[in-house]
Amino acid sequence: MLLAPSAAAAPAYAFAVTATVPVGNTPFFDAITTNGATTYVTNNDDDTVSAIDTATNTVTATIPVGDAPTGLAVTPDGSRVYVANREDDTLSIIDTATNTVAATVPGGTMPVNLAFTPNGARAYVTNNDGSVSVIDTATNTITANIPGVAGGPIGVAITPDGAKAYVTGQDSSNLAVIDAATNTVTATVPIAAPGMVAISPDGARAYIPGQLANSVSVIDTATNTVTATVPAGANPVGVAITADGNTVYVSNGGDGTVSTIDPDTNLVTDTVVVGAGPAGVDTTPDSTKAYVANSNDGTVSVITRTPEGQCTGSICFPSGSTGS
Repeated sequence: MLLAPSAAAAPAYAFAVTATVPVGNTPFFDAITTNGATTYVTNNDDDTVSAIDTATNTVTATIPVGDAPTGLAVTPDGSRVYVANREDDTLSIIDTATNTVAATVPGGTMPVNLAFTPNGARAYVTNNDGSVSVIDTATNTITANIPGVAGGPIGVAITPDGAKAYVTGQDSSNLAVIDAATNTVTATVPIAAPGMVAISPDGARAYIPGQLANSVSVIDTATNTVTATVPAGANPVGVAITADGNTVYVSNGGDGTVSTIDPDTNLVTDTVVVGAGPAGVDTTPDSTKAYVANSNDGTVSVITRTPEGQCTGSICFPSGSTGS
C-alpha cells in the first residue's frame, strides 16, 4: 500500500556529488551540528572522529576517542557530540567549541548508536546485547536499562514530540517501539535485517531500510504499521530525511549508491553514485546537502540537492536532468 500524495507536491530536485572528503579508516556514521557548520564522522578502525567544515568540505580536526567508535549524535543545542565506542563500553563526549573530548562515560554493553530526546535531557543508546541504555545528559549517568529490545540493534531515532524511541534490530529483524515515558517496548514491527531509522519532521512516518529486501519500509507512527515499501539499491543501511521533509536519502552499502525518495509519492527520484560501502548519512539543516560516510574507502561524499533548472556553483541542472 502506498501513501497518497500530499496536496502540495515537493518541488523537483536534481542531485550530484559535489565533493569527496578523505577522512579516516572505516568511517561508519556521521552527524551534522544544529547550525550546519560541522559534520562529525566516526572512523571505526582509527578510534577517531573527523570534524569536517561544511563550508570548505575539509577536515579541520581529528579527535581521538574510545575503542571502535560506531554511532554518534549531536546534542540539540549543538554544544556536544556523544560517540558510542563499541569495544570499550563507553561514550566519548566531544565539546564542539574545542573539538576535544570533555568526558568519557559508561555507555552500556558494546554501545552501537544513540539519539537524543528533543529537549536534550536524555540519550537512548543501543547496545550490542540487545538492550537500550537511557542516559541522563545532566549527570551523564545511566538511569535506566531496557533489556531485550532488539537483537543486534543498529539504529535509533526519537519522535519530534519525544514520546517514542524507534530501535532497529538487524539480527532479530524487527523494529521496536519504546514508550519514552515508561521506558518499555510497546510494539514491534517485523522488517528483514533493518538498517538505520529516520523519522519525518512532522513525526508521522518512520523510514527503515531493509538490508535483505533491498527496500525501504515506511511506517505510520500512529499505528506502527508498514504503509509502503519502496525499492532501493543493494543492501541499504543508512537513511536520513531533510529538515523540510521533501527528500529521503538511503545509502546502499552493496552497490556504492544513494537512493533519493520523494516522501509524497514514495518513488525513487534519483540514484547517486558515491564511494565504496556507503553507511551513515545525514543532512544539513538547510536541506541542501547530504553527507555520506563511505566505510570501504575512507571518504565522505557530499551530495548537493538543487531544484531543477537552477545551478549550484558551476554545476547546472536543466529541467528533467539528474545529477547521478
